[in-house]
Amino acid sequence: MWITRKTLTLLQQTIRRTMSSKTLVAFDFDHTLIDDNSDIYVQKLAPNGIPAEIKSQYSDKGWTNYMGAIFKYLHENGTKKSEILECMKEIHFTKGMPELLRHLAENNCESVIISDSNSVFIQCILEHSNLQDTVAAVFTNPAKFDDEGCLTIKFFHTQDWCDLSTINLCKGRILEDYIDGREKDGVSFDRVYYVGDGSNDLCPCLTLRKTDFACPRVNFTLWKKLQKSLSDDNGQASENLGIKARIVPWNDGWNLLEAIKANSHCEQKLELVK
Repeated sequence: MWITRKTLTLLQQTIRRTMSSKTLVAFDFDHTLIDDNSDIYVQKLAPNGIPAEIKSQYSDKGWTNYMGAIFKYLHENGTKKSEILECMKEIHFTKGMPELLRHLAENNCESVIISDSNSVFIQCILEHSNLQDTVAAVFTNPAKFDDEGCLTIKFFHTQDWCDLSTINLCKGRILEDYIDGREKDGVSFDRVYYVGDGSNDLCPCLTLRKTDFACPRVNFTLWKKLQKSLSDDNGQASENLGIKARIVPWNDGWNLLEAIKANSHCEQKLELVK
């Protein structure tokens, strides 16, 4: 049986109307939900700092193995599980982010975290502030304390398809898979926000539609990259990144909350933030 394009479009629209429609907000974690980098912060527990032979293992292709070496060093030098967890509890959320998470949870919005940190750090920080129930899912590198009390970490996955991402975590693929999975559950998202700060947050922003929102933290790496895709005073983009989504720069969670409340009537990209 042949189906015309018009019939297929009408069928797809009918299916969407029968599905539950929500807003999805996907967050990075370090320097986004929290106002620090948890992987850097934990290093203050190292006696006399991290030695050069471990620092030499760092790679900008991904630093999961590097963090594994740091966790091993901490353990070998007497750092206990309790000390690591207490260290994580010291980290503050970015201003307004706890309130934003609670608002989203109470207003038919779904929040997820996609982070290159690790599951132990994220779970500890969320639970310490009683925010774990505001997040529908966390996608990050799995970690656990072994029988001897050493924190171990593994890759979330191993990928070779995305040059914008590290080998252990393609945030764009994770976001797309989550949206596809929820659609199979009967849940569609009429708007998707991606909120981040770093270079590895560009990939998920490129997967967003015209009805979605890319939300870079002002003066951080992602914001600087997205600035290049916005028009200059002559109406020309200095670099075509292929961004379809509207761009919503932010400084804190309160900025985002106001943007989310107002976006349904917003049809233009926000002004480039100087």
